[in-house]
Amino acid sequence: MNRAWIRRTLYWALSVAVSGILLYYALRGVEWARVWRIVTHADLRYLAPAWAITIWSFFARSLRWRILLNAEGRLGVRSVFWANMAGYLGNSFLPARAGEVLRTVLISGESNLSKAYVLTTALSERMMDVVALVLAGSIVLMGVTPKPRWMVDASRALMAVAIAGVLFVIIVPHTGRMIESVVKRIPLPASFRTVLLGMADQVLLGLRAFHDWRRLAGFGVLTAIIWSSDACATVASAPAFGFTTSFPVAMLMLCALGLGSALPSTPGYVGVYQYAAVTALTPFGVTRDQALAYILVAQAVGYAMVLIFGLPGLYLSRRKAATHAGLGLAQQ
Repeated sequence: MNRAWIRRTLYWALSVAVSGILLYYALRGVEWARVWRIVTHADLRYLAPAWAITIWSFFARSLRWRILLNAEGRLGVRSVFWANMAGYLGNSFLPARAGEVLRTVLISGESNLSKAYVLTTALSERMMDVVALVLAGSIVLMGVTPKPRWMVDASRALMAVAIAGVLFVIIVPHTGRMIESVVKRIPLPASFRTVLLGMADQVLLGLRAFHDWRRLAGFGVLTAIIWSSDACATVASAPAFGFTTSFPVAMLMLCALGLGSALPSTPGYVGVYQYAAVTALTPFGVTRDQALAYILVAQAVGYAMVLIFGLPGLYLSRRKAATHAGLGLAQQ
């Protein structure tokens, strides 16, 4: 039996189990007739500004990733935006966050950047998002009452993970000589060793993108803008579902959603997002029906946006990659 098939099967089994368990706990006691009534009577006057903010947030994420990519490349804003949206499309409809690989292949195909370098920047971006969410969530938890129990229990472990992530980005890029020495001692074919060392160099180069203070400052500012914008979108859209929420509570819910997305789950984070939204909002006077109505609409809008921008992004990025490959062959 193929090992890859076994791994995929185990991952799917775990993902379905996690999503199913969380969905069960999220939906307990929900009155579906009331949820449907809340959704169908949602006021577009509150939703429209929130959707506009969400589109801006997608664009800002592309600007942020471009900062890392352009440490070694010269990519335009449109190219990164379309590839990034294609990546979100992949993450929404494919398992195991395959969108990260998809946007890596698209950007590498239309530039001279290696896949290892691009994937490192993509994964580093996600890791820094986790760090930002953990820090933001820890700060918010100190100032809100009551506190979602599971977030309090997880905060210390997550803080340790965040600190480890920061140290990883700081320290690992300085270990190039050590890695080279270790690889050279491993009994490997010379050709394979060369490939392995080349990939290691590209990974270290991708992490080193954070070591320029101007790039780091730009990345940090955009990260703060992105998550603040998303929190503002939550605050703006909440009255459409019959409740109001403060900026700190909105940020707490975003932290729950972001950290929950790290769990193995089915495409679209079904179950994970419902559980995160319900458990993060209900301690602050929001009913389960309102929280569920909110997150269902938010997910539906998210799917619509990644389809609207992701499908053209996939098409345009693939066309640019094909053009770039054609030019490369012509120059040879």
